[in-house]
Amino acid sequence: MQRWRGLEQLPGGWGRCVVTIGVFDGVHRGHQKLIAHAVQKARRRGLPCVLMTFDPHPAEVVRPGSHPAQLTTLRRRAELVEQLGVDVFCVLPFTRELSRVPAEGFAHEILVEKLHAAEVVVGENFTFGHKAAGNIDLLTELGERFGFEVASDALVSGPVERSDDADGTSVTFSSTYIRACIDAGDVVAAASALGRHHRIEGIVVRGAGRGGEELGFPTANLSTPDYTAIPADGVYAAWFTHRRRGASQPGPAMPAAVSVGSNPTFSGTERTVEAFVLDVDADFYGEHVDLDFVQRLRAMERYHSVDALIEQMNADVAETRRILGVRE
Repeated sequence: MQRWRGLEQLPGGWGRCVVTIGVFDGVHRGHQKLIAHAVQKARRRGLPCVLMTFDPHPAEVVRPGSHPAQLTTLRRRAELVEQLGVDVFCVLPFTRELSRVPAEGFAHEILVEKLHAAEVVVGENFTFGHKAAGNIDLLTELGERFGFEVASDALVSGPVERSDDADGTSVTFSSTYIRACIDAGDVVAAASALGRHHRIEGIVVRGAGRGGEELGFPTANLSTPDYTAIPADGVYAAWFTHRRRGASQPGPAMPAAVSVGSNPTFSGTERTVEAFVLDVDADFYGEHVDLDFVQRLRAMERYHSVDALIEQMNADVAETRRILGVRE
């Protein structure tokens, strides 16, 4: 899969293509169906499928300070859409200038003159152009004028499993819904809507060192990118994967008990993400790691003594083993 940063990286002699457009944060089950539809149409035409996304999030440019929590980094987004068969992952830098381009100008300058789109596949709630004035009806009208077809997909709904509802309830899959689940600590529901566990990425940095020295549970402390969608404070069972520098593939997934919060037992104030990797004696300092959240064990609590905290941490590790199916 080709990866472009801006349309300046369009190769010479670029022909026609099928384009799908959106932020695609999370690449959730609704996104997956839309992207698969675009890939299918591209294959039928014998053309490449281009997925266009934006960076930074358009909301942050139009309304500074409103950037939503981010479900996937651009790198992760590219990995996921490549698995779906996309040929080109195009990141369009979203600027104030771009936000002011009228809908007709966006269609003509970008879709027609630059990408030579034969067909554009988008969700039924797609908007584009200055002040989001363009919609499906206008895009279809512009396609008839400029020579490209338009296909719009309905939003996707389905049952999701929730931490408190084994039977599941039907929801419309959206990044907003998934962010709300993560913010509430319901990573089970988030995973059900995503089609995989919610992942956060980060670099392991030095922490207070208390986990290993005082408690006997040495942790990898993550520094995460800005706007990362970090689950609600609490303790979670998760899978820990590290991407060693220079390695072509990530290492194996390892079970971990993860603490998210400010360490209230020690009167902490800074919110941290700390992973205790089970049955592994290794220093991951400086490594890029991924955490895939499987289930929340409990809320963050303040304990009256270090011994009481250690007892609870042992129980958390035992519960993590049970959930992840890992033996001692």
